[in-house]
Amino acid sequence: MSEIHSCGWDIGGAHVKVAGLDAGGRVLFVDQHAAPLYRGPEVLGEVLGQLAALPQLAAARHAVTMTGELADCFIDRPSGVAAILRQFTDIFPADTVQVYAGRSGFLAPDEAGAHSARIASANWLATTTWVASQYKSGVLVDIGSTTTDVIPFRNRAACPAGATDFERLRSGELLYTGIVRTPIMALVQRVPYGSQWQPIIAEAFATMADVYRLTGDLKPHHDLMDTADGRGKTEQDSARRLARMLGLDLAVDASLDEWTRLARHISREQIKIINEVLFRIGSGPARLLVGAGSGRFLVRELARYQGCESVEFDAHLDMDDILRDKASDCATAVAVAQLAGQSPAP
Repeated sequence: MSEIHSCGWDIGGAHVKVAGLDAGGRVLFVDQHAAPLYRGPEVLGEVLGQLAALPQLAAARHAVTMTGELADCFIDRPSGVAAILRQFTDIFPADTVQVYAGRSGFLAPDEAGAHSARIASANWLATTTWVASQYKSGVLVDIGSTTTDVIPFRNRAACPAGATDFERLRSGELLYTGIVRTPIMALVQRVPYGSQWQPIIAEAFATMADVYRLTGDLKPHHDLMDTADGRGKTEQDSARRLARMLGLDLAVDASLDEWTRLARHISREQIKIINEVLFRIGSGPARLLVGAGSGRFLVRELARYQGCESVEFDAHLDMDDILRDKASDCATAVAVAQLAGQSPAP
């Protein structure tokens, strides 16, 4: 087996994703761990320490991108960028680390302080830049546990309307909707139940993870976050939380059929929201959607709405087939490693 030459890291507010490549860009290793930074930055140190102990990563160089600086344990984004890089370089030698700064390329950790605005939440640009190198034009749709990025690219270059989170929220290219952590109340205010429309309770009693457990689309390795009530992750548990959103208690002997129908309705509403953005940013139907992230199963449905082709992020990657699902789940980690391999070390 080839040695891992470079690692890409995507450090989010809820997960750490890592991908290892050999010197030729072949993907050898992909992994994802829960790391809820809102509980405190020490959570990140614990996960990084576990991964640093893996012998296959010992001699690698490391390319880092992030969104975790948004976690509310940090007073602002510059503080978050600095704290995350401090945690990282406490574990991995600083001279093996480069930091992705968007249009500014890769920087050494000691240069990051002056460029925190470009480093913060630039992971979407890394993914789109690599995807654009593989396809001439299209739209990247990266659906994760918390957010969705909808980024057009043309002539083999990313062409977003916005660069910052503020601008991207305004353009619609950043949507705070995902398949795990998003509260149900963020997507619907009423749902069909029985023969009537039922308003829902504006409390975080249930999340989209409950929806996709009931539809059967949420894979166990994507289901890493705590539930809204801290209880179980069975279909019955998820139905109970959905019932609470309607002001009901789930009967002990209740059939799950009506709750699965309700879950499918909520899923369709999420798809409609993303689809509206696709029409708006492209001034009409898209021609190609590139699906990435743990929620990329929705991209196939979006392509049907758009009447266009869809492909998955991993389609052009060199790797063993057993890694393909994980590579698309952790697309940004793979992309930033690929970009770093094409750039001289800072």
